[in-house]
Amino acid sequence: MIQEKTGAVKLEQAGLDEHTKAMLQKLKIVTVIGSGTMGNGICHVFAQSGFNVHMMDINQAAMDKALATIGKNMDRQIAKNALTEDDKSAALGRITTYTDMAAAVKDADIVIEAATENIDLKIKIFKQLDELCPEHCILATNTSSISITRIGSHTKRPGKVIGMHFMNPVPVMKLVEIINGYATDKEVSNTVYSLSQYLGKVPCIVNDYPGFISNRILMPLINEAILALQEGVAGVEEIDTIMKLGMAHPMGPLQLADFIGLDTCYSIMNVLHMGFGNQKYAPATLLANMVQAGFLGVKSGEGFYKYTAGSKELVISERFKDKSWKL
Repeated sequence: MIQEKTGAVKLEQAGLDEHTKAMLQKLKIVTVIGSGTMGNGICHVFAQSGFNVHMMDINQAAMDKALATIGKNMDRQIAKNALTEDDKSAALGRITTYTDMAAAVKDADIVIEAATENIDLKIKIFKQLDELCPEHCILATNTSSISITRIGSHTKRPGKVIGMHFMNPVPVMKLVEIINGYATDKEVSNTVYSLSQYLGKVPCIVNDYPGFISNRILMPLINEAILALQEGVAGVEEIDTIMKLGMAHPMGPLQLADFIGLDTCYSIMNVLHMGFGNQKYAPATLLANMVQAGFLGVKSGEGFYKYTAGSKELVISERFKDKSWKL
């Protein structure tokens, strides 16, 4: 059952109708597969909202690191008076770690998969979940581009498979993009919609087409910025500054690509290219080359910008300095 605590959203205070409350009261245990950036963020918001959370990863050290990250992120909330020390202790106490999939999901009411954006890995995980989870359990994926219908087709419960795409950083970003597969049951969609609201998020429901909405629009924008750089139209600083000051984007597309991970951008562009069969979605050669060379952005320490631990200064990579557009 959802645990009541100071600072948690309470069902009676959440503006929900009786039917919705009844749906949410059935969600006793939430299992999150993966303890990386997205996985630990998802665990954070569920635990903070009063849910009992099972964090599952094959690597215990990775989960220990994830718990430390959640604690640090909660400390930031405490510093902003958005959370109390008691809230933090209670939320962390609701998270249990598992390295065994069967143990992590045997009592789960909803599972949210947040593993690497790889179709073969996700299909493998969902086949396991289908075999191990209770029959009533909803199987959600945090995928940002892979077909929900395709993932669901590898289970015996495609009606209970749905996309629940959180944005990074999860504790801060309000949007949850909910993706209905072709076979997703309406009741499942309604439950996940209400659940997202209960977490304090703003859910938006979309249908299952390559890239959904978020990445169908965002990734071609990023790819076009990379093409403009590749063709010498403008430099890194100029491209990002134009989009920040001229279009009111909080972060330029090249910096955002570094933040997302250039390998992830490349993977999503390939999904769009294959899914639509349209050359306009082909990833830029510069993007492909940077990924092949291991310059992946923040995660590797260098992409379009150079990143140094402990520094927030935005430093353009030496590879993109002093180009011909500098007069």
